[in-house]
This record gives sequence, C-alpha cells and structure tokens, in this order.
Amino acid sequence: MSASLLPFEYASSRLKPVQPSASAAVSQNAKELKLAGHDVIDLGLGEPDFDTPAHIVEAAYQAAKSGQTRYPPTDGTATLKAAIIKKLRRDNALDFSPQQIIVSNGAKQVIFNAFMATLEVGQEVLMCAPYFGQYKDMVTVLGGIPKPLQCPAEDGFLISPNALEEAITPNTRWLILNLPSNPAGAVYTLEQLAALGEVLERHPNVMVLSDEIYEHIIFDGRTFISFATACPNLRDRILLVNGVSKAYAMTGWRVGYGAGHKTLIAAMTKVQSQISSGVCSVAQAAAEAALSGPQDEVVRFKNAFEKRRDLVVSKVAKIRGLTLDPPGGAFYAFIGCKEYIGCLGPDGTVIKDDIQFCQYLLNEAKVAAVPGSAYGLSGFFRLSTACSETVLCKAMDRIKQCVDKLTYK
Repeated sequence: MSASLLPFEYASSRLKPVQPSASAAVSQNAKELKLAGHDVIDLGLGEPDFDTPAHIVEAAYQAAKSGQTRYPPTDGTATLKAAIIKKLRRDNALDFSPQQIIVSNGAKQVIFNAFMATLEVGQEVLMCAPYFGQYKDMVTVLGGIPKPLQCPAEDGFLISPNALEEAITPNTRWLILNLPSNPAGAVYTLEQLAALGEVLERHPNVMVLSDEIYEHIIFDGRTFISFATACPNLRDRILLVNGVSKAYAMTGWRVGYGAGHKTLIAAMTKVQSQISSGVCSVAQAAAEAALSGPQDEVVRFKNAFEKRRDLVVSKVAKIRGLTLDPPGGAFYAFIGCKEYIGCLGPDGTVIKDDIQFCQYLLNEAKVAAVPGSAYGLSGFFRLSTACSETVLCKAMDRIKQCVDKLTYK
C-alpha cells in the first residue's frame, strides 16, 4: 500500500520536532557523493580512526570463546562495574558502589535513560550552546523543554556563574555539562567548575548531567577535573556519564556507563530493562579490559589528536575570514565563518548562513562539515580532527581554495 493511502502517520507527534543527527546526515551526504564518484573528505562524524587496541579485542574473543554469551545483568556485569569503580577512583578520586553504576549501549543511552527516568513534561533542561545536538532531541522527544545557554567564543565557549544563575527557574530540572565539550573542545578549570557548583547549591531541585566522554582527550598539559570531584557537596545530584568509545577507539562496541545516586541509577535501570536490557556481554568484557588494562594506547591516541589539533589551528590561521582558538580537548575544530555570511559564491549564490556555507564546502571543496547551528550556535562549522594529518592537510587546503573564491557583496 502506498504511504499516501494509509489512514495514519507512522511517526508520533512527539517525533515531529526531532531531526536526524546533523553529523550523521552530513556523513550520509558525503557517502552519496562518494558513491557518485566524487573524491569527498568526510569530516562530519566524530569517530577515532584508530583500531581498537589488540588486548581489548583479545579479551572479547576470549569472553566469547569461554561462553560469556548469555543474557547479562540489565545494569552491567559485576566485573565491568568493578572496573568502572576502580577507574573512577584511580582517575577521578571518586568512590562509588556497584548500586551507583549502570552500563548502557553507549553514553547516549545513559543520557536517555536519565531523562526518561526523571523528566516531567514541560520541565527545562539547560544546555551550554554550542551543545551536542542529541541532548536537545532527547529532551524534546520526552516532552521536556531544551533551554540553550549561549556561550560565545569570546568567553571560551564556557558558561559563567552569572549566566547560569539567570537561566535557572523553578521549572529547571537538569543542567548538562560536557567536559571537554563537543563541538568546541571547551575545558573548565577547577575554580570555574566550583563557581558553577556554588550557584547550583542555591537551587537544590536542579540535577547535573556531566558528560565526560572526552575525559582523556585533553591538551596542553591540562589535568582533567570531573564535575563531581570539583563539587563534592552536589554528589547526590550529579550523574557522571562516560564510556569507552572515544578514548579507546571503541565506537562500534557500544558501551557507555553512568555513575550517580543509587535511587537515580535504579530508576534508569528500570527504563533500560524495558528498552534493551543488558549490553552485549562480549562488549562488556572488552570494556572491562579497556578500563583495567594498560593505558598506553590512550596516551598515544591523545598525543596524536593534539598534533592534529595543532595542525588544523595553524592551517586556519592562514585562511582569511576563518577563526579558531585552540580547543582544549576532544577532537573537533569549531571554526568561525561569520565573515563569509552574506558573501557570494562563484555562481553568484549568496551564502545566507552557516548551513549554506557548509553546503558550499561540500559542493565546491568536497569537504563534509557540520554547521554550527546544529549545535545551537550559528556562524561556525565543525570539523572532526579524528583522521590522519595527511587527510586534514588535504581538507584544509581545499577549504582555503574554496573560501578564496567567495567575494563580498
């Protein structure tokens, strides 16, 4: 039967305002152009180009070989939970019990579980713009109100205590922090996090979701500070979100975890039990090996990402009209392109916004990037730097040639 003849719509009303992932959409466009024979450089998707370290793969193989292939506990295996607890103590000086840990299918499921378990229709969730786009979509689909807090480049893409104070209302349920942030790579100091904590102490109904998935990808000799470490008085209201995808090059294994108050974790486990149950047992064995085993590859990956960051920063500095302060962490470059909004392309088309600018890069330079408006802050575009220096050099050279063709009206 033709879709037009159906007496109903497949999608519920709650899905109508939700858009597919911007980075996934960009990558899909890039793939289609590649299939058509074009030489496209896809810098839209944030995924390390390294292989998963061999000892992690071996742990998964041995787990499967030894029969660890049955249904695992909904909230995670005891051994992986023990590894997470040890990691949190080792890296963050934080103590948790097994009842305070949940293992999910990636960090995004941890976040979705938390919102589904706690968010009432019409409650607000504060998010620092630029923000990871799926935060907004998860809140929207669950009936909450996403409330972006503008964090401009001149402020280091950081939220100030005063701005946070002004944004909180009696209807505020959550504040989301992303440390370091995607897409801007913003990093807070201990003092800055503590100052935010002082504001939140005055608002006891506000919970904090600290997404620390890029914890180990931090540059310039900085030491990572978890929000829970910086603000111990708020421990009962903090949910730490992390995983193995980024630091250990394990995006396809789909293992994330959350650490928080046992009552919150119990509610999140109840949600997960009705959606997916436990995470793949073999993947959990791999994650356990990642967290408990040698960390040499994590350091190697981080050093490579920092070199790539430096390369892109130096390349952008030589392209007129583009701006980029060195990101403090993660593996993205959130590049300012405001000077080119309103310019004319070679065919006379006006570049009206950052969405059209990225479309111009894709059409003219065959470089796929994500517009900043997808992250709540227009006038920018995001490139993933999780690829080789050779590819990045080629992409930046193409971008320079491309923008040199733009003319001012």
